[in-house]
Amino acid sequence: MKIVKYITVTLLALTFTSCSDYLDQKPEDILTLEKVFNDKTRTEDWLAGIYSNIPDPYWGMIRNIGYDAFGDDMAPSTGWEQFGWDVIAKQRGDWNPTSNWNSDYWDVLPKRIRSAYIFIENIKALPAQKVSEEEVQIMKNEARFLIAYYYFLLIQAYGPVPFNEGIRTADEDLLNERRPYDELVSWIDNELKEVSQELPATYSDASKFGRATSIMALAVRARMLLFAASPLVNGNSEYSGFTNSLGEPLFNTSYSPEKWVRASSACKELIDAAHQAGHDLYYEYNDDGSIDPFLSYQNMMFRKTTDGNTEILFARPDVNHWEYDKHAQPRGTAGNGGLGVTQSLVDAFFMENGLPIDDPNSGYVEKGFSDEAEFRNTKWIEVQGNQDGKAGQVTLPDTYNMYTHREPRFYISVLYNRAWYRRENRTTRFMKDEWDGGPTHDAPQNGYLVRKKVHPDHDPRNGTNPYRPGILYRLGEAYLNYAEALNESDPGNPDILKYVNLIRERAGIPDLQSGMNQSEMREAIHRERRVELNCEMGLRYHDIRRWKIGEETLDRKFYGMNFFASQYCDDESNPDCFFIRKSYQERQFSKKNYWIPIHQTEIDINPDLVQNPFW
Repeated sequence: MKIVKYITVTLLALTFTSCSDYLDQKPEDILTLEKVFNDKTRTEDWLAGIYSNIPDPYWGMIRNIGYDAFGDDMAPSTGWEQFGWDVIAKQRGDWNPTSNWNSDYWDVLPKRIRSAYIFIENIKALPAQKVSEEEVQIMKNEARFLIAYYYFLLIQAYGPVPFNEGIRTADEDLLNERRPYDELVSWIDNELKEVSQELPATYSDASKFGRATSIMALAVRARMLLFAASPLVNGNSEYSGFTNSLGEPLFNTSYSPEKWVRASSACKELIDAAHQAGHDLYYEYNDDGSIDPFLSYQNMMFRKTTDGNTEILFARPDVNHWEYDKHAQPRGTAGNGGLGVTQSLVDAFFMENGLPIDDPNSGYVEKGFSDEAEFRNTKWIEVQGNQDGKAGQVTLPDTYNMYTHREPRFYISVLYNRAWYRRENRTTRFMKDEWDGGPTHDAPQNGYLVRKKVHPDHDPRNGTNPYRPGILYRLGEAYLNYAEALNESDPGNPDILKYVNLIRERAGIPDLQSGMNQSEMREAIHRERRVELNCEMGLRYHDIRRWKIGEETLDRKFYGMNFFASQYCDDESNPDCFFIRKSYQERQFSKKNYWIPIHQTEIDINPDLVQNPFW
């Protein structure tokens, strides 16, 4: 194994981009590994550089990585394509192996992995600078976690990837074969399991928020094993005959029920360890002691661990929520006003009684407008709740009936036309030629803006942008992961209902009742995931992929309200009525789109590297 002992400024620049001190060196100032790892600050900078490619779950999931936009939750303004938003073209299926993908995982993550191995081999105690051997071991295990995590990100995007354990030169990496998917999953699984036994579950030092913990390792492991047990890669006969250049099958096309057992065990192990470490769902309460589902669901995404949000399992401390919030703010409030959600997400939310809108007992009414305001038991103030006599108000009179009597998570996630906008002390105006409407590209192309994760006090006019952590994994997802895996491995187990109903209880809707068969429970869990985890870390997109339902959910016309309408009405015979379902975009998805294509330049460099299926 060839180990590079001296690293010049050029290689350091390639290895990590977050440490500007290295990039500012003069050409003659060659830093050796000895100089780097004899200095506490440079050592810490090196580790920070390894951390730097943890995804940004706000702007990164929309603009760069694009996972949130690739699913059927979010709808960036189609007019933004002219400003370089290539996710719009990818939604339409305009993508091939020569297309750029802004995350550049294939190129960047192996560099972070190599940098982590160099770090592990060279870091040492520096007693004079108060770096103890105990701290060295923790930092080594942090690097081990990041190696495994980055490999997970790679296989989540590309499936089988080249793999090597240890430091190699770039030239050696180029000649690596893609390894079988299950082989990679097993290595990552084992590594995360081992490192979870070495890392601390928590840190007493608040400045270490975001640093690797045993809980983070178990969370990544559980999500990965859930994906590995799912139909896309567990018994998918379409990948039969897909091999690397050595003739090794890259996917095991035989279904294995044991993979669901493995996933459910990993999910339960995560939950038990998280509970033991003090993690719990985030709750806020009303004066009568009942759960406030509006504030609980809203502030779960905003509160830090130091503010009592122990639901967070893995977060990135620094994220670009400014651009996310600004692009989701109505145009008339100085926002960019076009980061929307789809009609299919609007339809996915349950009614106040916990039933889906297609259930005849749900009470759902689509047409017409409400006669009076709705009030709930909540301290949420976004619908005039900060005004005298309006406490608990969640909708205004004359609200389109589609948006009335919906569950709390709907109002926290979706900003619709004529919803109250507290900061501006007015309603939203999304119709043609109104403050927040078209025909400009900076308006919701289908009549909705995303509200989930958008801070209500964000003010682009005055530069106000409250801090919040970038949550990548939280306990609520872990509960739903466990319920799903358990339903597949042990249908009827009482833990299934227990953990789904903990989510529904926090959301302020009635429990699911017992008596469902495995198929019915599977559908119920899928519905719950769609709502609870909407617009978070591309989870919906990955669910679509792993359940292998892309063709039915993404290969079709996408709908919203009538963007070019100028009248507040719902008469389908009147083309000027806003509240009419209209197609605003036609997307395309085929069996090739379940994996990101390997860029053609990589194929050209390595003739033994096979492309992903059907590309």
